[in-house]
Amino acid sequence: MPGLLEGKNALILGVANRWSLAFAIARAFRREGAEVVLTYQGERQRATVEDLADELGAAAVLACDVTSDENLDRLAADLKSSPGRLDCVVHSIAFANREDLARPFLETSRSGYLLAQEISSYSLVAVARAAAPLMRSGGSIITLSYLGASRVVPNYNVMGVAKAALEASVRYLASDLGPKNIRVNAISAGPVKTASARGIKDFSKVLSGVAQKAPLRRNTDPGEVADAAVFLASELGRGVTGNVLFVDAGFQVMGL
Repeated sequence: MPGLLEGKNALILGVANRWSLAFAIARAFRREGAEVVLTYQGERQRATVEDLADELGAAAVLACDVTSDENLDRLAADLKSSPGRLDCVVHSIAFANREDLARPFLETSRSGYLLAQEISSYSLVAVARAAAPLMRSGGSIITLSYLGASRVVPNYNVMGVAKAALEASVRYLASDLGPKNIRVNAISAGPVKTASARGIKDFSKVLSGVAQKAPLRRNTDPGEVADAAVFLASELGRGVTGNVLFVDAGFQVMGL
C-alpha cells in the first residue's frame, strides 16, 4: 500500500543526532515514502548529518545557516536544481545561550534575547520565504514548539519567549501563505531527552513531573511527534493550518 507521503519532497532542518525530533520525523517521512533533504549548520555537524542521511537514504545533505539570508538563498537555489519542488518543510531549530537558560529571565542579556529570537523564531520566517516559491502545488510547513511558549516553565526562560514568538509567526505565516495552499503549523511536543533539552537546568525533574501528572501518565515518545508531523504533511491534514498541535501525553490540559 502506498505511503502517506509517497511522491512528496521534504526539506528537514535541525537534524543534530539520532535522538533529535527532526531525525525521528525524517525517519517517519521516509517510512511513508517521502524523499528527504537534510541540512547541517557548520562543518562540525556535517559528518554526523551525512552519516544519518546515509542511514535514512536521504536524497541530499545541504549546508544551511539560518542566520544568513545569502545562505538561505543558496539553499533555495540548490533545491530548485534538485529536487526542484518542495511539498513539506520541517523547521526544528532553536538555540539560546546556556547562561540565559540558567539564570532568571529578568537577567537575560540583550544579546542573548536577540540571539534566541533570531535562531528560534525569525528563522522560521526566513526559511518559509526561501521555500515558498518551491512549493508550487502548495504544501506544509511544520515547526516544533513547547508548552513554555504559553506557560512559565522553570529554567526555560528566554526560550519560552522565543517559542511564543514562533507560535505567533505560525499564525501570521498561515494567513500569508494560505492563498498559495501552503499550510503552516506547529507541533508542541512534550519534553523529550534530546541534546538541546539537556541544556535546561533540572530537566530530569521536568520529565518526572510530566510522567506523574500527564493524563497518560508517561512522557512523550519521539515517534508520536514524528507521526503527528506525517499527518500534518500528508493529505490527511489538508484542512489544518495556523494551529499548534500538542503531542505531550495530554499534559497541557492539567492545572497545578
